[in-house]
Amino acid sequence: MQHLIVAVLLASSWTFCTAAGDWCYQSQFTCDHQCNTPDKWNHANGACAGRYQSPINIVTRKTLKDERLTPLQFTNYQQIFRGTIKNNGHSVQVGVPHLSTISGGGLPTTYKAVQFHLHWGSNGGPGSEHTVDGEQYPMELHIVHMKHHYADLATALADPEGVAVLGFFYVVSNSANRRYDPIVSALRSIKTANGNTSLPPTSLAQLIPPEQNLTSFYRYKGSLTTPGCTEAVIWTLFENPVPLSFEQLRAFSELKFHDGKSMVGTFRPVQPLNGRQVFRSGGVVVLFSPALLVAALATALGLSRPN
Repeated sequence: MQHLIVAVLLASSWTFCTAAGDWCYQSQFTCDHQCNTPDKWNHANGACAGRYQSPINIVTRKTLKDERLTPLQFTNYQQIFRGTIKNNGHSVQVGVPHLSTISGGGLPTTYKAVQFHLHWGSNGGPGSEHTVDGEQYPMELHIVHMKHHYADLATALADPEGVAVLGFFYVVSNSANRRYDPIVSALRSIKTANGNTSLPPTSLAQLIPPEQNLTSFYRYKGSLTTPGCTEAVIWTLFENPVPLSFEQLRAFSELKFHDGKSMVGTFRPVQPLNGRQVFRSGGVVVLFSPALLVAALATALGLSRPN
């Protein structure tokens, strides 16, 4: 009888700790804060169980060169604006005036910028959403755009190609990136969830590499990386990263989730490709290792792989 009581108590405890509520990142889940971690996001929104989800791991040797992926045209990316930066409880987000646009680069039409936000790890550790050949960068920037004729993002998401997101990776630099001073400084004022403050005059161009260094990128069709996980996104992921110092990266980990815990690990794990093809622009050079070259030659010649 005693063993039975212990078993029931253990089962009750397990049920309590795995109960589901709102969606959250893996780093947020505790027995005191029950929520749907990424593997259960479909409980929060069924679309998160779709077949064409994001982010993904880009296996460079399996990408296909697409001559249509010419350099993107960035219009009004140099435009200075005064936005509001907000801790929305899941990330840092900045709404931008619908003045900056992208076109060309294999996109079906012109898209206008709506907002940008970031995903990061813990104190400068691995935290990007997308990975390249299994490598996870410290942080990832998403600049979200919608087709130019839509008035709001909700309407754009009803279009299978209504949204275009530009993704940029970050790497640790020995020196601070002064172009990021306005954002890093503003983080001190929005440490708690729903905190917001005015962002000093900023442009989208100052957040990303120079336009001439943006000719190398990957392209695939996927989804939003947070619930509702809508599969309406054309993804463009740039090869050249943005440098930030370790101290600048670490500043993002000082923010807090709704429950007061440190806002770290704000990334969704990579999702299955499920037959999708990832394309690359002409600027991307895929380097094959000697072992891969030998294997490729052996396949081409119809030879068995050596032991």
